[in-house]
Amino acid sequence: MSTIPGDPSTLPAPGTVLRELVLITGISGSGKSVALHALEDAGYFCVDNLPPELLREYMGLSHPRYTQKVAIAVDVRTAGSLPVLVPLIDELRREGVAIRPLFLDASTDTLVRRFSETRRPHPLSQPEADGSGQHALIEAIELERLMLAELRELSTVIDTSTLRPAGLRSHVRDLVAAANSRITLVFESFAFKYGVPLDADYVFDVRVLPNPYYERDLRALTGRDAPVAQFLAGQPEAAEMLSQIETFIRRWLPALATDQRGYVTVAIGCTGGQHRSVYMVEQLGRRFADHGATVVRHRELVAGD
Repeated sequence: MSTIPGDPSTLPAPGTVLRELVLITGISGSGKSVALHALEDAGYFCVDNLPPELLREYMGLSHPRYTQKVAIAVDVRTAGSLPVLVPLIDELRREGVAIRPLFLDASTDTLVRRFSETRRPHPLSQPEADGSGQHALIEAIELERLMLAELRELSTVIDTSTLRPAGLRSHVRDLVAAANSRITLVFESFAFKYGVPLDADYVFDVRVLPNPYYERDLRALTGRDAPVAQFLAGQPEAAEMLSQIETFIRRWLPALATDQRGYVTVAIGCTGGQHRSVYMVEQLGRRFADHGATVVRHRELVAGD
């Protein structure tokens, strides 16, 4: 049975204490511990590496402190139990638990570098006597991607490839703060030269628009600065593209909301991720302010935080 967020048939009975669960999963080395610490700072009771088969029991505890607002991290260390997690999420939702699955991901190159820097073994890797350690690590990462693919599909994906811990903590806090019974819209600017974000549901390319970078007085500024915004607001192409993106999102937002989507990430890309994409994301954030649950994020501006 499918459920619609906010459908009265899925809500707890009057007087019932709402149980809120942020379920953190993802690829090893992608920053799950950082995300869990961010939620702990935000007032969530946090549990790391809970076996999936114990999730229902845990959420059934009678003490509100442990279940009213909780964040639980589950990863591939409990690989044998992962198949039960996907149907369990649907079951708990029908029982009145407000579950928000967050899936942390990163590019393979980034993960290899992180494991090399920390000298920590991947949970699925085995020591190689012939010195082929990196090859074995890449194989372990790809195997983990396959094992978690179904879980990734039903989660909000956060690409941590270019994020430092402070940036990831900020993004996680923004996401959980914006979440409510409605679908959360995430507008994210990025630079194509650094790759398309792994967490994007929709990608729009605005490199065809006039580039403020070639205006000497605007080069050092960003799309959040008034002179750049005024320059792009005066370009008919920018206004037309902005209107078309807004129309597309408004047309399909109701359908996405009925598909149990907690979040939708709309990524806007330009060459350097400083001017055109930033301006477009800022404008979309303003245009969808009436939606309520909206997050604006600029990947290249926060990557070094």
